[in-house]
Amino acid sequence: MDAVATPDIILKLSNIESYYGPIMAIRGISLEVPRGRIVTLLGANGAGKTTVLKTISGILDPQKGAIEFMGKSIQRMEADRIVRLGLSHVPEGREVFPFLSVRENLMMGAYPRNDRNGVAEDLERVYGYFPRLKERINQPAGQLSGGEQQMLAIGRALMNRPTLLLLDEPSLGLSPILVKEIFAIIRRVNEEQGMSILLVEQNAKVALETAHYGYVLEIGRIVMNDSCDRLMHSKDIQEFYLGAKEAGARGERRWKKKKTWR
Repeated sequence: MDAVATPDIILKLSNIESYYGPIMAIRGISLEVPRGRIVTLLGANGAGKTTVLKTISGILDPQKGAIEFMGKSIQRMEADRIVRLGLSHVPEGREVFPFLSVRENLMMGAYPRNDRNGVAEDLERVYGYFPRLKERINQPAGQLSGGEQQMLAIGRALMNRPTLLLLDEPSLGLSPILVKEIFAIIRRVNEEQGMSILLVEQNAKVALETAHYGYVLEIGRIVMNDSCDRLMHSKDIQEFYLGAKEAGARGERRWKKKKTWR
């Protein structure tokens, strides 16, 4: 029987463990994404952030724990079924279809839908968010710049009209100007459509400025969680993620030796 979710919680992970072969990648992860909010997941390379998203979206099966989305248990559910429930995943590295046109890539995002008029409306909405995609509508996606491919990957996910959007490192490899532009659109999507978003991002400053609530991963475990305003003012976050001047070499040494957060 499907679990009954708390009305304001759209996604709930309870004690999730996932493995790559014999190696445990995430260890007892529990987190929640409230309806209409942006939640960010921070952590160093190898902390397990991408594994969390892959486990949610059905790319990886958890060995233990429970995942509830929209009141349904989705652990071990096929990825395409999860998409049809209203969850879209923008993977790290964009993964656009390089030989398909911009429009064809976007339409691939709408494959679970059969409401032609709604799809046409959402296509125009995506072009409104990303005018450069409309300018390149017939251009092969492989010929786009990195920033344009990131716009396309997000636009393709939005064409599913998701209730929850998973974003994996949307700032990766982009210039500061493009990062600012992409994150302005992420906030706009959240505000205009009330879309819930789970954001994995190494740029802690922009993530904390964008999201409402945050979790911090260290070696596959959640070690800290709080509102983004409080996390922004946390001494640990300032030292290890925001590059506070007072941390200096002392903070770097402590990061290498640290086993738990104080």
